[in-house]
Amino acid sequence: MNFIALYSGFLYFPEDKTAYIPAAIEFFILILLCILVFTWIKRISRKQALKAKEIEDRILGERQQNLENRTQE
Repeated sequence: MNFIALYSGFLYFPEDKTAYIPAAIEFFILILLCILVFTWIKRISRKQALKAKEIEDRILGERQQNLENRTQE
């Protein structure tokens, strides 16, 4: 089967360029949604990293106190 004949139905370029307007509007809406979701995920990730850092600091502090208590005994 000819490769070009198989995909030639997808190559449609209308003479009336106003047919591109709905596609352009949809494209910009999707790009905007992608940017919003990306920034939302980054914000959540930043909050989770801060929580993880606080937990890590607390655990390391407790471990350090336990070591100091053992050496004093």
